Amino acid sequence: MYYGKGNYEAFARPRRPEGVEDKSAYLVGGGLASLAAAAFLIRDGQMSGDRITVLEASAIGGGALDGAGDAETGWLIRGGREMEDHFECLWDLYRSIPSLEVDGSVLDEFYWLNKDDPNFSLQRATINRGLDAETGMDFTLGKRATKDIVDLVLELPEQLYDKRIDEVMSQDFFDSNFWLYWRTMFAFEEWHSALEMKLYVQRFIHHIGGLPDFSALKFTRYNQYESLVLPLITWLREQGVTMQFDTRVMDVQFHITPEKKVAKRIVWVRDGVEGGVDTTENELVFVTNGSLVENSRWGDHHAPAAFDPVVHDGGSWHLWRNIAAQDASFGRPDKFCTFPEQSQWESASITTLDERIPAYIEKIAKRPTQGGKVVTGGIVSAKDSAWLLSWTVNRQPHFSRQPATQTVVWFYSLFTDVPGDYVRKPMRDCTGEEITREWLFHMGVPSDEIHELAASGAVTRPCMMPFITAFFLPRAAGDRPDVVPEGVANFAFIGQFAESTRDCIFTTEYSVRTAMEAVYQLLDIERAVPEVFGSIYDVRELMKSTMFMRDGKKLPVTWFARRYVEKTIIGRMLEEHGVI
Repeated sequence: MYYGKGNYEAFARPRRPEGVEDKSAYLVGGGLASLAAAAFLIRDGQMSGDRITVLEASAIGGGALDGAGDAETGWLIRGGREMEDHFECLWDLYRSIPSLEVDGSVLDEFYWLNKDDPNFSLQRATINRGLDAETGMDFTLGKRATKDIVDLVLELPEQLYDKRIDEVMSQDFFDSNFWLYWRTMFAFEEWHSALEMKLYVQRFIHHIGGLPDFSALKFTRYNQYESLVLPLITWLREQGVTMQFDTRVMDVQFHITPEKKVAKRIVWVRDGVEGGVDTTENELVFVTNGSLVENSRWGDHHAPAAFDPVVHDGGSWHLWRNIAAQDASFGRPDKFCTFPEQSQWESASITTLDERIPAYIEKIAKRPTQGGKVVTGGIVSAKDSAWLLSWTVNRQPHFSRQPATQTVVWFYSLFTDVPGDYVRKPMRDCTGEEITREWLFHMGVPSDEIHELAASGAVTRPCMMPFITAFFLPRAAGDRPDVVPEGVANFAFIGQFAESTRDCIFTTEYSVRTAMEAVYQLLDIERAVPEVFGSIYDVRELMKSTMFMRDGKKLPVTWFARRYVEKTIIGRMLEEHGVI
């Protein structure tokens, strides 16, 4: 496998890998990584679809990309996915998957939608119960905080192994608007990985200017299940892929010698019966190790969501533990699944029933909630919320079967263990109705209307997720296994806990990238995996980010620097990008 860029590699069609007609594949986990790997096996590996089996523990595919529920009991979404232009592997996949909505591909549908209705926010944060926090486009980074970011980017990765963000960033940085935007948008906490934050800054340096108003982002028409997962599963089934649901994979057993590591058996429990399949080097095995949504527990409008941090037998963490126990190169799962208080947060799906609630949404969003166009343009964060709550309304309807009288809101809180400002209880102890009260309070609903509207004006379903940011925990080399560990003949790790190069986690792109790298390595496909977009190496993007981080304040040109910028291309570029 190798990386490439440009049309030459992007448009090339690889030849059929030698011996692929004798191979088959098992994909453990039914999330985006597995579904993408199955698609790449068919499209680029030219493996027959009827030789591919997806093994999934639940009754439905999609993993963290969910979207379910109904108009009566409430619509359900555990989270949303923010996307951008340079998800090179994701768009490489979806250019080949037919849309279920338009005459074209899923990429065509997405591209046209965001051309016609570009995303941006008109009010990023509130304060004092729904008033504009007036953060504007400013980052409010002082000299010390700016230096912190520059130093972080310049650090070698190994210098940040097992370090927390608050070990390398100053209080000046944490007091800035930049950190408010950053932590609420990506769900970072001060105790999370400094290395991952470095990767994020580098990865999205070209979008720094779009961070305050979300103009950097693009979204799907509907929820992520209907817009991304359903078209992919539909296409895979048309190719003959077997989707084997309700199958808990307990272990993948290896035959390991100094020369080679071969996955020899997949052990599973299906319908309460132990079973499995023997594998040889001709059976390729792909495992999604670890899960951000494992142990998700739903509450309802009258009951809080349970907090379940236990690693249960038959889950993805248990499976990874069993695999990792066989060889050191298979990673260290306990680095990620044994600190639930540092990796948890809670979300809630709010379905409005009373037309008075959307009026408050529209006052903050400054757009109508109905009509199929951008509403909030991303999350709205209550800057003075004790929970540090955020909420968003995507294009409505958010579900294809959603009545026009309903608005679906996604809500989440970073601090689930502190009392709220109105409810005076931690979010994790709150029912859906109580969460609705806290949200309505921060939206500016009059106090004498809050209880009535929360009781009958919405249906709210809270969801507690103990491992949702497990991949953000401080880590070092070897904690996450390579996509294809050294010496492995027929096995690959895929998903958010597999190690790729230069990219950052908690994105749809990372799931698809690891899937592509796995397939291309195991089948030796004659086509490059698209490299991570190189904006960090583009002097123009560095100049623009410098200007944005300084809130547009231009740098003075000292006398000794004038000879280098006057009447030079460097000087012209610095002027064009507003640096000097």
